[in-house]
Amino acid sequence: MIKTAVFLLIVILLASCKSYYIPVASFNEQMREIDSVELRTVNTRGPMGDIVSYKTYPIDFIKCFDKKDNPTELKNSPSIEIRFTEKNNKRTVYYFDQIYIKYSTVIGDGSRFTSYRKAIPINNIKLIEVQDGHKNFKYVTEKQ
Repeated sequence: MIKTAVFLLIVILLASCKSYYIPVASFNEQMREIDSVELRTVNTRGPMGDIVSYKTYPIDFIKCFDKKDNPTELKNSPSIEIRFTEKNNKRTVYYFDQIYIKYSTVIGDGSRFTSYRKAIPINNIKLIEVQDGHKNFKYVTEKQ
């Protein structure tokens, strides 16, 4: 009985984390259209109720593709994760709203709790995946 419940929970969790793909050229195009002066300040409430303010790109929807190569748009939120696979197969995961492009390099934060910043040259990226990690992070209208 417990094994069945655990199995069902795992299946539900895996099914709810649907991954999408962004071709590197499309990612470059989407990010190139945004000028760094247009960054907006957002407030995010975390799972412990803490509120954090930071600047992010004003992207409301992320243009991507599903497994069958159907184009789709994923609504941006603080729980959206983006995973970069480099040509050497090394993977790096960031929160989508905490990445930016500078000098043809993706720079981002991999954690909302620690200062973990990493840079990846765009020309070293072979695969970009994006998914809603369903973590309990929400945008809030004002800092409380």
